[in-house]
Amino acid sequence: MKPAPATPQTQYDLIVIGSGPAGQRAALQGAKFGKKVAIIERHDAGGACIHFGTLPSKSFRESVYRYSLGSRGMLGREAEERNTNAKKPSLIVPEMKRLLKRKERVVKGECEIIRDQLLRNGVHYIVGEATFRPSEPGQTDVLIEVRHGKKTTVVRAGKVMIAVGARPVAPEHLLVDDRIVHDSDTILELKSVPKTMVVLGAGVIGCEYAAMFSMAGTKVILVDKRDRILGSVDREVVQVLTDRFLFQGMEFVLGAEAKKIDIRPAKKGKKGQAVVYLSNGRRVAAEAVLIALGRKGNTGDLGLEHVGVKKDERGIIKVDAHFRTDRSEIYAVGDVIGAPALAATAFEQGRIATCHAFGIKMKTGTNAVEAEYEMPKNFPYGIYTIPEISMIGLTEEEVKASGTEYVVGRSRYKELARGQIVGDRWGMLKLVVDKKTLKLLGVHIIGDNAADLIHIGQAVMAFGGDVTYFVNSVFNYPTLAEAYKTAAFNAVNTIRGHGPKKG
Repeated sequence: MKPAPATPQTQYDLIVIGSGPAGQRAALQGAKFGKKVAIIERHDAGGACIHFGTLPSKSFRESVYRYSLGSRGMLGREAEERNTNAKKPSLIVPEMKRLLKRKERVVKGECEIIRDQLLRNGVHYIVGEATFRPSEPGQTDVLIEVRHGKKTTVVRAGKVMIAVGARPVAPEHLLVDDRIVHDSDTILELKSVPKTMVVLGAGVIGCEYAAMFSMAGTKVILVDKRDRILGSVDREVVQVLTDRFLFQGMEFVLGAEAKKIDIRPAKKGKKGQAVVYLSNGRRVAAEAVLIALGRKGNTGDLGLEHVGVKKDERGIIKVDAHFRTDRSEIYAVGDVIGAPALAATAFEQGRIATCHAFGIKMKTGTNAVEAEYEMPKNFPYGIYTIPEISMIGLTEEEVKASGTEYVVGRSRYKELARGQIVGDRWGMLKLVVDKKTLKLLGVHIIGDNAADLIHIGQAVMAFGGDVTYFVNSVFNYPTLAEAYKTAAFNAVNTIRGHGPKKG
């Protein structure tokens, strides 16, 4: 089903530039309240999230994870349970083509769903490159030029939503050739699973891909100039992930960065290689290199200077709490405004921004109107390493630094019946609890289904609950959700003096 074409009428209430998560939700929210809406997109529906980012990487992760379950028996968990010092279980390296089948199917299906949603809601889909044009004298509408091939048209709207996303950017001295040296947009174009890989950058994207390829059988060396991986994640959780990575056979090189990459072309039946020169004097050769050292906003060709919208050196647009730019008719949402740069938050940013732009009230009663147009203070993060991580609220380190008296409640998957069933001996759920009020300050999970389980803690925090909710609740048995009850008992017993004190 093709998206609705732009009509000869070029006047809209809202024009959204970009069809990723933020753009989709912004456009649909406007259309559902009777606004005339158009999306301008240079590619197929879904943006980078669907075609290069979240969906491809998570689909690839699922394929690797399921393949590893079958090929070495529950991730070698039987061996792990018998002997924690067991060597990395043997693994037949899967075919890259086979691992990517799920990704291709998911991307195709999601594109169709997005196009159908836009069509059903009457959103016009305009294919082309968008550039702002200077406003005409006395004209308050925003003018946008759309180029598609040799054809150029001009559309206008009272409100515009910039949702163009961001792209990976490598330091100038590290060349990405998309054959041996890749970024996160092209790493899944590899024709085969490499035997060796250097991952530069131990942030979220670097750690996710390092985990995936390591699980697929690649010898991965993870490099970062910082002294720890995933700097924003609770340290105890990071230690669990580090232990898992080391068990998997991954190598860490911390406190160092790449100074140069030399490409050695393939010859005599041997694959090409990259030699990475590190700042600590070490040289590392690998069949593939992934550069995951940051992202840049896709604002270079938008013509922001014509409408007085400012951006920083990384192409990131500055917005206020309601996602307005320097020009009040123009909003910006999603990765183009920087952190947290999550698909989940992008969806909500798009919805909230459209509501604010048109004064749409989603609540009734005595609730403050302003609160309806702002993001919630607490929202979950999901990191799709293997095992996956999810968190909400404050880390233990942040609570400790604040001077708040606190206790920690833990539950380990291996002590749960469901944990034994699924064979996850690494998983852990951690509650950070205010010692005086018993309120939840943070929830941190590593292990199977972490990104799903986090929403239980999120709901309790959102409604002002405390750990007694978990103590007094009944959870299905056997489930991983029981970890909340176990961790809550652990925290309460610590306060009563029956456990190790913390904080």
